[in-house]
Amino acid sequence: MKYISTRDTDGATPLPFCDILLAGLAPDGGLYLPEHYPQVAAATLASWRALLADEGYAALAAAVLGLYVDDIPAEDLRGICERAYTAEKFGTDAIVGLTDLGGGVRLGHLSNGPTAAFKDMAMQLLGELFEYELERRDQTLTIVGATSGDTGSAAEYAMLGKDRVRVFMLTPAGRMSPFQQAQMFSIHDPAITNIALDGVFDDCQDLVKEVNADLAFKAEHSIGAVNSINWARLVAQVVYYVALWLHATERDDQRVTFAVPSGNFGNICAGHIAREMGLPIDALVLATNENNVLAEFFDTGIYRVRGSAETHETSSPSMDISKASNFERFVFDLLGRDPWAIRRLFARDLGRDGLFILTGTPEFESVRDRFGFVAGSSTHADRLATIKAESERSGHVVDPHTADGVKVARDLLAAAEVTEPVIVLETALPVKFSATIVEAL
Repeated sequence: MKYISTRDTDGATPLPFCDILLAGLAPDGGLYLPEHYPQVAAATLASWRALLADEGYAALAAAVLGLYVDDIPAEDLRGICERAYTAEKFGTDAIVGLTDLGGGVRLGHLSNGPTAAFKDMAMQLLGELFEYELERRDQTLTIVGATSGDTGSAAEYAMLGKDRVRVFMLTPAGRMSPFQQAQMFSIHDPAITNIALDGVFDDCQDLVKEVNADLAFKAEHSIGAVNSINWARLVAQVVYYVALWLHATERDDQRVTFAVPSGNFGNICAGHIAREMGLPIDALVLATNENNVLAEFFDTGIYRVRGSAETHETSSPSMDISKASNFERFVFDLLGRDPWAIRRLFARDLGRDGLFILTGTPEFESVRDRFGFVAGSSTHADRLATIKAESERSGHVVDPHTADGVKVARDLLAAAEVTEPVIVLETALPVKFSATIVEAL
């Protein structure tokens, strides 16, 4: 399995997994994707069902990742997964699970890791992968990352004690919850530095991309990435789509819908990849907050990024993003993997006009039927009402981001635009956003 850039118009030599693991962003400014998505048949799904039941989540992770990673010996990859996914870190041997919220909606639990957010699911693996490969190459790595709230703490806890890794994490000043800030800023480790910037997450992310674009500086300082621009983050997330589908089904042809709170398009991009592999996913429901750039695209075909002044500060702050990094990966697939089109849209049109338009094109018209995407948005009032309603309905309290997903999922079920069961992916535990929870209840 080799990897290509979404913007490679020069026919560069495809790279193996471990090279792109350490590189993060491609030299041409694009994002790495595999040359093709491996296909899984019913027999493979059946074997994974038995594997999860008999040997657990780490074994399943090694099997799924093994389709994408062929430059790490299988035994070593299994060991990496076993170190990443332990009951000590995630509170249970199952690692992930489901709760029935009623009315055709189930909650996919992903937030029992060290920082109480779904980001731990990929970041714990990334930390182990970095440690393994840097030791094998006798190298060090300097991580420059950006966070809207949960990525930063998940990355820092995953990299703690990794002698060959230093972390510089950019945060939007005053834009995270007190719990999120405390998780990050209370870490006392000389290898971890937090930097608060005036602005929004997109400003932080732009700086990370600018650093990665300076190829000489990147090489001199061995710069890497932990944001979801790093392919390893996404492929790790594919695993829990498989695991939750297995938990939710009894037959290997049963289809489910996933509803995903989304800001940077990373989490739902992993769902897109799982669906492209052949996992029986009916629809992918994208849920946004008031920063509805992505929902607007799936409704209209217009992708218009917002500046700092137009990016709302909301009660689901980890989704306060108006430039979705991983969206480029999906558009690459949508447009038949045409790197010239990606350069035109993302490097030229967005930079010049702040938007691009696919309205009326055959590709955009196929989004629902071909790729399963449907979208909706939620407001602060919706979040409060949903948190309260779900607590009264099932006794389960969801965090504000997850509430966005539940609200959109229930709206689409009521409109018969999707069918049950719908698995809403949990973003974080509600304790991280206590002020909103208190207001709602």
